[in-house]
Amino acid sequence: MSLNVLCISWGTTGNLSPVLTAARQLNRAGHQPRVMADPVMRGEVEAAGFPFIGWRRAPTGSDADPADFSDLADWLRQTMFAPAGAYAADTLDEIRRLPTDAVLSLDLLPGCALAAEAASLPHAVLSPHISIRPLPGMPPAASGLTPPQNAEERAVVDAATDAIVSAMEQGRPALNAARRAFGLPPVASAFAHFDRADRVLLAVSRTFDFDTEALPANYRYIGPLLDAPGWSRGALTTWPGARRPRILVAGSTGAQNQTDLLRRVARALGTIEAETVLTTGPHVGAEELAAPDSIRVVAAASHDALMAEADLVVCQGGHGTVSRALLHGAPLLVIPLARDQTDNAARIALRGAGLRLPAGASEVEIAAAARRILAEPGFRTAAAALGAAVRADLDANGLVREIEAMTAAHRGAARVGDRLWA
Repeated sequence: MSLNVLCISWGTTGNLSPVLTAARQLNRAGHQPRVMADPVMRGEVEAAGFPFIGWRRAPTGSDADPADFSDLADWLRQTMFAPAGAYAADTLDEIRRLPTDAVLSLDLLPGCALAAEAASLPHAVLSPHISIRPLPGMPPAASGLTPPQNAEERAVVDAATDAIVSAMEQGRPALNAARRAFGLPPVASAFAHFDRADRVLLAVSRTFDFDTEALPANYRYIGPLLDAPGWSRGALTTWPGARRPRILVAGSTGAQNQTDLLRRVARALGTIEAETVLTTGPHVGAEELAAPDSIRVVAAASHDALMAEADLVVCQGGHGTVSRALLHGAPLLVIPLARDQTDNAARIALRGAGLRLPAGASEVEIAAAARRILAEPGFRTAAAALGAAVRADLDANGLVREIEAMTAAHRGAARVGDRLWA
């Protein structure tokens, strides 16, 4: 049976890409997805062949996705909780406008989960990164920590977990106000939309992630969602010069105040005998970097094509970039700024697939780390092994299977309920 699935994105094109990949997988399986996102993303969604719905009440642009991540609680308030009612209203309008069998929305959108609950529709939360809800025995998101090995490290992990729970809980009053406005009872946890969802789909490789002591019953690992974004089509696809060590610097597609970091990276890599391509993304201009002449600076490139021959990928650590590099067996130098980047960096370093540096790393430190990765083959070996595991998860097509299963279970429960009340 073909399903009408409302797929909902948030924020930057980095978040749209996995949602579009999910839509393509659903479409290939015979379902009918449509995509709801920031109005500026209409072109990319329609170019992918899907009906587009833009936000009308909910925030857009930098109002939806603030660049300042210095105060986690305030960022979460602005992003997730204060606008929950607006997201819910827009989502409910769309559910009522066209037949909808299921809702798939990103994990930073509790308002969309609220709307699905109000409409009694099966709902899947999509996390295109590690779980932002703390899981037992696992360091919490945005901490950059590795699994504890002793009591002292356990105390550090526990403190980080308490901090993110506290930051999230500060948004719960706004969430409950939105729930009351839509006739739903209040919740006792700011993470309630994870508990109430039919599925929480972690779009990461289980091998890449750390082990948890107990995965919640509605959680599933489905592997990364990595179709090439539309904006990369027609961009640079070949290395420009003779064969030397090849370094790809992949700047973030989001606005994260990364100009100074990219400037330091460019100057550092300019001291290395290598072919280097630096992609700035849409929020940094090439002229702002004053990069050495030996480095080719472009706004965008086909990362798949360049990573296939790259000897090193330098990035901030977004999950899509990290996973794509691993799929091509390219080792990484990760210099995280915010969000899940520190967590991805921790996993890469612990697995031996690259190195991590702090956001304030000097040009000398960046150059030394890059030279070490290029000189030591063990990093590439580890990256290739991890990439093979990621590829196996990709081939399993778990997202479609889980959406179909949760929808069938929801319909089965509804039929049982109808018989009980008949």
